[in-house]
Amino acid sequence: MTATAPRLAFAGTPEFAVPSLRALLASGHELAAAYTQPDRPAGRGRQLRPSPVKATALAAGVAVRQPASLRDPEVQAELAALKPDLLVVAAYGLILPPAVLAIPRLGCVNVHASLLPRWRGAAPVQRAIVAGDAETGVCLMRMDAGLDTGPVYVRAACPIPRGMTGGELHDRLAALGAQTLQAALPALLAGALEAIPQDDRSASYAPKLEKAEAELDWTRPALELERRVLAFNPYPIARTRWNGEALRIWRARAEERTADAPPGAILEADARGVAVAAGSGVLRLTELQLPGGKPLPAVAFLAARRLAGQRLGEA
Repeated sequence: MTATAPRLAFAGTPEFAVPSLRALLASGHELAAAYTQPDRPAGRGRQLRPSPVKATALAAGVAVRQPASLRDPEVQAELAALKPDLLVVAAYGLILPPAVLAIPRLGCVNVHASLLPRWRGAAPVQRAIVAGDAETGVCLMRMDAGLDTGPVYVRAACPIPRGMTGGELHDRLAALGAQTLQAALPALLAGALEAIPQDDRSASYAPKLEKAEAELDWTRPALELERRVLAFNPYPIARTRWNGEALRIWRARAEERTADAPPGAILEADARGVAVAAGSGVLRLTELQLPGGKPLPAVAFLAARRLAGQRLGEA
């Protein structure tokens, strides 16, 4: 008697989820449907825009489902009718209630961008950089009713080199997550992987990014400010005030030297960047942007502007 081929379903929304979806498509297993969040208004015209997962799934000929919630009994019945053996989730953005978690024969597996239990929650990539973590990684976790609290099947570590932005780390972890999923999928489908419970005592939480966090406090140490600038690139972008305008800072590097000036004072501005006094040390801004303009390297930004001797952070 021939065994029935496994049926998969996928749930994800942003760019982070696309490599994992592609890994499932490349696996050769039947993908019954891809679940993603409803289309959202985007751009200057606020036109409805499909999620990256929707665009990828439709291009591959995969059925797409976009419920506003998974708590609706009709939505749950529709998923159950697909008879998925495994539901793979990556940055879906909607809560999976217990009724949904119980539908797939092999459960629901989440591709999470941290080394759990560190950085459970919505923004693990950026929080790892802000905290100065030397490494992060991805986990394949069996989902339960908690927030990223389920036992872990597989983990893969990734260093965080100094100078790496949140966007660069995001892309690296998205690729690593897909590679890890692809390698583990045969054992997952065979039920041959053991899920190891997390140590809740070591857990930390990665809350959603808020735009207010992007305002730089020049009384803080320069190294802390460097990490925030890098972590918030490309969203929500670190910023400060200069000449009554919002000055966005895309890249910066802390320097361990003493500045005999108040926090926010611009010490020098040249081809190497804009050196600003911090609570301790100096932060050298190397890529900047004014409203309506493009991000520019410091040398181009300074071509038509004089900053030396001025102060940032003042209204």
